Amino acid sequence: MLKIWGRITSSNVQKVLWCCAELGIEYERVDLGGPFGGNRDPEYLAMNPNGRVPTISDDGLILWESNTICRYLAATRQGERLYPGAPAARANVERWMDWQLSASGPPMASLLGMLVRARPAQRDQAAIEAARLQALSAWTILEEELADRPYLAGSELTLAEIALGTMVYRWHAFPIERPPLRNLKAWYERMRERPGFRTHIEIPIT
Repeated sequence: MLKIWGRITSSNVQKVLWCCAELGIEYERVDLGGPFGGNRDPEYLAMNPNGRVPTISDDGLILWESNTICRYLAATRQGERLYPGAPAARANVERWMDWQLSASGPPMASLLGMLVRARPAQRDQAAIEAARLQALSAWTILEEELADRPYLAGSELTLAEIALGTMVYRWHAFPIERPPLRNLKAWYERMRERPGFRTHIEIPIT
């Protein structure tokens, strides 16, 4: 059985759990990282030298990096609807997964750190506003991209949504100013219809 190490409040673990839900994959999960610790233990570092979550073990194969794990699971569990086999269609999905890491992820991580994890006295309002504007710039790109289709890669949900779902949920949950982005909000609402999204993504942010 697939084994996953990582706490459920990690956005990167959440991607993998939602992917498993979409593909109907059974798994065993071990709480690790954050308040659970264990991610600097020698045994864990032997599997994942970064000391981060998630890590998976699948029939002896050890993998880390959440987007890579999602690609692997879709490729090995008949998940072509999430991760197309045709090179052009696959590349279209993968570019949004990479975009999550380079464009939307950094400012959203900054907002998480300053709005959720920092004590009120430590919050730098100028830095929060800078991160909000950077995130808004990224979400505005998606607003334009989603003007003519329901999902980023076309008519169906793919790994592009799984990679970005945690970020767009947090964007709508954080106590910040959000100008109306109609297409982005409709896309978010479509993801909210998925049972796996409701179970693994829409949980308290810590």
